[in-house]
Amino acid sequence: MSLLAHPLWRKPRHHLDSDQSNDHVHWMELFYDLVHVVSIFVMGNFLSHHLSFAGFAVFVCLFVVVWFAWFDLSLFNSLYVSTDIHHRLLMATQIITVMLMTSSINSIDAGGWSFFAAGYALNRGIIAFLYRRARLVGDSQASLPGEMSRNYTIAACIFAVSAFIPPPYGYFVFALGMIVIWAGFGLPKIGTIRFERLLPRLGHMAERFALLLLIVVGEGFFKLVITLSNVGIDQVKPDVFVNYMIGGFALFAMAWIYFDFAGNGKPRNTENRTMVQWTLSHLLLMLSAVCVGVALSAEVKIGFWDHYPLKYAVLGCFGLSTYLYSLLLIQNVIEERAAHRFATAKIRMFGIAMSFLTLALVSFVPALVGNFLWGMALFSQVIIPATNAYRAISSEEANKAG
Repeated sequence: MSLLAHPLWRKPRHHLDSDQSNDHVHWMELFYDLVHVVSIFVMGNFLSHHLSFAGFAVFVCLFVVVWFAWFDLSLFNSLYVSTDIHHRLLMATQIITVMLMTSSINSIDAGGWSFFAAGYALNRGIIAFLYRRARLVGDSQASLPGEMSRNYTIAACIFAVSAFIPPPYGYFVFALGMIVIWAGFGLPKIGTIRFERLLPRLGHMAERFALLLLIVVGEGFFKLVITLSNVGIDQVKPDVFVNYMIGGFALFAMAWIYFDFAGNGKPRNTENRTMVQWTLSHLLLMLSAVCVGVALSAEVKIGFWDHYPLKYAVLGCFGLSTYLYSLLLIQNVIEERAAHRFATAKIRMFGIAMSFLTLALVSFVPALVGNFLWGMALFSQVIIPATNAYRAISSEEANKAG
């Protein structure tokens, strides 16, 4: 093997030009996800301590911009096969920028803002450099990486300026930077979405979404365990342990329905509309999963006959309904799989309707009843498809045997 063919020194190449591409996630990407474990946990804690419309709005904005930091690097790694030593050092630097942003979240409305914006500017600047490097080392069609590098460079400069402007004015300048990035992707005729080579490795991106979804849903376990630990496991009544188990089963069920019906699913076509829906539906899915995880942390604070805290109930019911709707959107744009026969839109709508019924009644019924209604909304998404599948497949096998 020549030196330039070794992964440590092999130049980055677009996956359409490379014979080294595959759909497997590289260990560097998995390590990059580790810092997002902490980031998502900190954002969930921020939401837990700011259960108001303003606090929720800040949380949503934080989640969206951090999620796009994750997505943009994942997209680059899906477009370009890049494992050399320079890329590894740049990935390590990206991790440091996310660490800086994460450490700033708790004080984002005060002194932390400048550090968050500066970290984000550095993060975007590294993405710009990655695309510039891909263009310089010999992309067979340099227009795409050239424009991507230009757009991220402009946005990085705007983010850097926003770091020196105190909130709330700095927020508006920062938002301008996000608009530049999104416009650079999506504007008709001039956005990079017009390039056919913007198409990532579909299996790779599907796996990236699935792995991050596991992290996002798994954060709910962190919140349940840490909340019970803080309350004191020896200080709670038996009914709290039942609520605790309900929370654990609920999180498992959320992962279950995703992986059975949408996880690792590739888009059914590569049209721009399909790709955008596939991407943004995963963003909404993960955002709602964090909301449900935060809402479930209240399970260990109450007994059967207490009223479920209303703010947590609102978060959990809206979160679950949005999660199910996002799942339906993803199902509609990925390749057909056998499970889709049994997880129909009617079942998803039943779960959404039960979520809103729970929200309407939660202030008037004990938590035992509220948990039962909310549980019907979620566990119906497992039980009904599984039951229908068992009956249908058993009937088909009986007909073949007969």
